[in-house]
Amino acid sequence: MEDVSDPPFRYLCKQYGVDMMYTEFISSEGLIRDAVKSTQKLDIFEYERPIGIQIFGSEIESMVEAAQIAEQANPDLIDINYGCPVKKVACKGAGAGILTNPDKMMRMTKAIVDAVKVPVTVKTRLGWDDQTKNIVDVAERLQDVGIKALSIHGRTRVQLYKGTADWSLIGVVKNNPRMNIPIFGNGDIDTPEKALEYKNKYGVDGIMIGRASIGYPWIFQEIKHYINTGTKLSPPSFEDRVAACEIHFEKSIQWKGPIVGVVEMRRHYSNYFKGIPHFKEYRTRLVTTNDPDEVRAIINELKNTEFETISI
Repeated sequence: MEDVSDPPFRYLCKQYGVDMMYTEFISSEGLIRDAVKSTQKLDIFEYERPIGIQIFGSEIESMVEAAQIAEQANPDLIDINYGCPVKKVACKGAGAGILTNPDKMMRMTKAIVDAVKVPVTVKTRLGWDDQTKNIVDVAERLQDVGIKALSIHGRTRVQLYKGTADWSLIGVVKNNPRMNIPIFGNGDIDTPEKALEYKNKYGVDGIMIGRASIGYPWIFQEIKHYINTGTKLSPPSFEDRVAACEIHFEKSIQWKGPIVGVVEMRRHYSNYFKGIPHFKEYRTRLVTTNDPDEVRAIINELKNTEFETISI
């Protein structure tokens, strides 16, 4: 969720019922070198709690130092990313890249657990490829070195985000009598029905939502409502989408400034208005202006657009 799960995005998710959030993952090397882009990601706010700071890296000493720096920002936990499949991360031995070296993964994890006072959690994948789906053994070993919870994405690194997430091994980990820490499942959960089905089928302690929340923060309250009542909430109206987009935009400007805030908001418009007929003209205008006031004017125009012209 790099360049997505920043404070403006997290604000929207919190408004719509998310229980636990993480920062964008932060480079350990960036943190120890005090790089602006990395240190800015340490910004967390009281209303976001509980929140974890997620770090990644390939060198044990750097990861330990980064965890100690992150702890000073007072998160509720430190999360280690052993799941990112992106080439520039994994092929350097970070993220999912460490799945080819479980022994190093354990040494790194134990060193971080020993170095900080806050709980340490891990997010990882089933394995590097179909021949190395060793998550059952890895989960036991991670628990043994002291992590307090484990999130598992139901794909290998080689799969990236292709194909269908396989939750069967996530279920095996959860139902392993040796495991006593919370196990969270991740991958392909994009509807309340699927969330409840997978929760019941695999027995996980919780569900992690990633891509399905981009431009659709309502998914958290929809899932919780469905699990609690068995009924579905009405989808957000066009007016709801405009209002959420406006809040996200204003929070981006506040946190990033008028230049970066405008530019980095561009990736979100298509998601907020996905499936809206005749929106292309407005999207083009939104992604080609550099003027915050012009963006505000377009958003105000959307507020006053006849529902018959633009409808869900």
